[in-house]
Order: sequence, then C-alpha cells, then structure tokens
Amino acid sequence: MKQNYNFCAGPSMIPNVVLKQVQEELLNWNNSGRSVMELSHRSPEFASIAESSENTLRELMSIPDNYHVLYCHGGGSGQFSAIPLNLIEKSQSADYVVSGHWSELAAAEASKYCHVNVIDIRHNVEGKDALLSANDWQLSDNASYLFVCPNETISGLEIHDLPQTDKPIIADMSSSILSRPLDVAKYGVIYAGAQKNIGPAGLTLVIVRDDLLDKVKRTVPAIFDYKTLVEKSSMVNTPPTFAWYIAGLVFNWLKNIGGIEVIYNTNLEKAKLLYEAIDQSSLFINNVHSDNRSIMNVVFNLENKEITHQFIERADNAGFYALKGHQSVGGIRASIYNAMPLAGVQSLVQFMKDFEKNMGTQ
Repeated sequence: MKQNYNFCAGPSMIPNVVLKQVQEELLNWNNSGRSVMELSHRSPEFASIAESSENTLRELMSIPDNYHVLYCHGGGSGQFSAIPLNLIEKSQSADYVVSGHWSELAAAEASKYCHVNVIDIRHNVEGKDALLSANDWQLSDNASYLFVCPNETISGLEIHDLPQTDKPIIADMSSSILSRPLDVAKYGVIYAGAQKNIGPAGLTLVIVRDDLLDKVKRTVPAIFDYKTLVEKSSMVNTPPTFAWYIAGLVFNWLKNIGGIEVIYNTNLEKAKLLYEAIDQSSLFINNVHSDNRSIMNVVFNLENKEITHQFIERADNAGFYALKGHQSVGGIRASIYNAMPLAGVQSLVQFMKDFEKNMGTQ
C-alpha cells in the first residue's frame, strides 16, 4: 500500500506504530484470550491499562500532584457545559476570550448556566487576521474564571500568551495538547477531545486542579461532575475503554520518541516548511498574521478560488486526504498534528509546487 497522509482536523492521524500495535493486540490483548474492547472496565486487566495511561501522561506533561486526570465522555463540546456547571453558580459571571469558532460556541453554551463576559480578541493587522495580546484583554474584576481556546482549528489562529490574573484559567486544548511544552500549574482546568493529538474520537481528557472540585451548590449530572468522576476514577459508568487504551499507546509512543520537547521541535519544523511554501507561492495565500499562525492547523486559499476543488481532488487522488477547509470558511486546511510525520508535510509541499507549476502551464 502506498504511503498516504491524513490532514483531517479530527478524527486525525494516529501514529502508524500505534495502529500496528492495536492490530497485533486486537484479538488477544496481553495473552488474555480477549480483545481489549471486551475487557471489563472493572477488571484488573483494564485497571493496569488505565493506571499506565495516566502515569505516562503525568510524566509527559509534568502534571503536579494536586491535579486530577479524568477520562470522560462528551467530547470537547461536552466540556462547554461541564465547566460552568462545575465551577460557577448561575448568578456569577465568567470571562470568555473569543478567538474563533470554538470559543464562540463555548461562550454561548456557558451563557445557559452563568453570566458570560465575552472578550473578543480578533482584529486585523496589515490586512491579516490576528489576535490581541493578552495584555490588551479587558478582563472583569468579578469573573469566577477565565476561559481560553489557545488554538482555533477553523481559522488557524493561535494564542501565544496569557494574562496575569488570580482567576483560574480554563483552557480548551483539544487541538494543541501535547504539541508543545506546557506549564500545567498556570491553569485551573485543561481539557481536550482525544481525536486530534491523543487518539480516536469518543474520549475527552480533563485535567482539573484539586481546589476546583465541589465549587458549586447546583446539581450537576453525575457524568459531568468532576468531584464524582474523581471519586469513581472516571468510571461513573462504562467509560470509552478502547479509546482509553489507544490513548495510553499514543502517550507511550510520544514518550519513546523523546517526549514533548522533541515533538514540539518537529511540529515547528513542519509548520515552518508549510508556511514558507505558501508565502513563496503566487498561487497559495495564508491570511493569518505571522504572530498568530497555528502550528497545528494551517489554513490557506488559492489565488484563483475556482480551482480549489481541482486542488482538493488531485490531492486526494495522490494520497493527501481531508485538505478541504471547514464548511464555514472553505479553502484549504492542513492539520499537522503530532502524528503527522515530517515526510508527510514535505510530500504535501512538493505536491503543491507541482500543482502550481502545472496550473501555470495550462
């Protein structure tokens, strides 16, 4: 089978070495005579999987002891509700930094459960899409917490700084977790849908500081109640065990290749290569200011938008999958998460150059 590359924003690529291990173990995990999908979540066998997964993640991210790691249902969007339900009373307010589509949705959902102060940081610099520096965010004095989405997958915008605040910072890191070094202690809650840098869809990772448990008097559904999830070791009901297992394998893969510092350097190299190819092209255009370009989701357009469909079709035929931009904005989007090898970006860049050359001769 020829080498193909999946540039989908999610569900995204999973490292080949992980997929091969899953394939080898699928029918008979650890000589148990059963597939890992058939193991009871209450069994000693699955307990060993869960413990190993959490321990490796804690090591990779240097998660302090006063933080809990939860494996949850509901995707990142489920946390749009879980965050205010767990952290704030309906009469209180929270600051929501809006930098794109997903933070907009998070703010809208939170407004069902509390007062939301929207801080829209999007602006234009020299004709390019950009974000205000954290020093310019208009934070509220009475906010119970500050919400941010550091990386917006649809617009390809990335926040690179945080404000000085004594409020807990809540971060949706679905598309940026494990992609770069991170000081967990700066955050109150970090959450991430698994389907970008962790594993298959269906699992949501939540890292929550101990002092933020049991913060409200309101009734919280048990499936979203952080305190209950901590007490039940993320097993209020049957968790997404197969996704949990694969997440552990991905964590091990990341550890074995050298950890987050190593993958960060690779991610920077991939992004630099792709952005340079776009900037040097007369056919491809990126409209994000260099200060806020995402290293995970590279969005761009063609100068002649009428041939966008040709580019996508030819790319797909050549084994470069899911390059079509989000339906709300169109264009092209190359998601180059951790599992995307440097060779994949190098091959895409060469394809782009060949496409541009061929278009110029037609």
